[in-house]
Amino acid sequence: MTMKSMNSMNSALPASPQPQWGSARRWIAIIAQGLYVGALTAGFGFASALATAADGAALAPQPGHLLPARERGDSAESAITPLIASPPSEAPHGLGRAHFEKEHATAEARHLADWVVDSGDSKSMPFVIVDKKEAMVFVFDAHGHLRGAAPALLGSARGDDAVAGIGKRALSSILPAERTTPAGRFVAALGRNLHGKEIIWVDYDSAISMHPVVTTNAGERRLQRLATPTPLDNRISYGCINVPAQFFSAVLHPAFTGTNGVVYVLPETRSVSQVFTSYAVPVPAKP
Repeated sequence: MTMKSMNSMNSALPASPQPQWGSARRWIAIIAQGLYVGALTAGFGFASALATAADGAALAPQPGHLLPARERGDSAESAITPLIASPPSEAPHGLGRAHFEKEHATAEARHLADWVVDSGDSKSMPFVIVDKKEAMVFVFDAHGHLRGAAPALLGSARGDDAVAGIGKRALSSILPAERTTPAGRFVAALGRNLHGKEIIWVDYDSAISMHPVVTTNAGERRLQRLATPTPLDNRISYGCINVPAQFFSAVLHPAFTGTNGVVYVLPETRSVSQVFTSYAVPVPAKP
């Protein structure tokens, strides 16, 4: 049974009284309700190229928005200027595990999230776990408490690396085998694409972002793909991470407002230990 089909239980969001957005199953229901609206929108005659423009084009940053720096190898995190006047208080380290609440997640996703919390690897920033194999996105606050989870659409090609220079190439030149969602650790931030739409830049050099699902090209059936109980049909983009629109506005946008965040994309052709320097977090001893 896949994670998309197992997520039938609610998970908690922030402490403030708000609708419960945590359960991935809830997002599947919301997506299904929006299929009719999406079909109408797709019939308005927009060019199909617009649907993919948000997925792979090298889009210019807008003034006043942070740009993420890719962190694989040399650290570029120090080059980013926070939007907030002072950094958040340091999260306690060595306290153990991430809190998935009642949300189901793979062992790899739990392993990485626990390590992020125990090691303090996100450096007191909110973080996101993207599980490519299960086509799921988990959003946590800086202390490892789940803010929400939802299905996602990912790059149509299987692989963990981005082709060098792909962010500067025209979409028409990107081969099907090159349309990957790269694995790794990325410092991410809110920004806007060339159409003025708000997105989260994940890997700016490779033009990889996380954004509300693009539904302009009806033939791609993106809403339907999000709503199915299997991750096997969630590979459709040029590499960007598409999430339900309401999930972006209700969970991701608040999490990244006023701060950078870290996006961890789990690998699918390598082991987690080959991509991250993670370790297994011991189960706390019972008192």
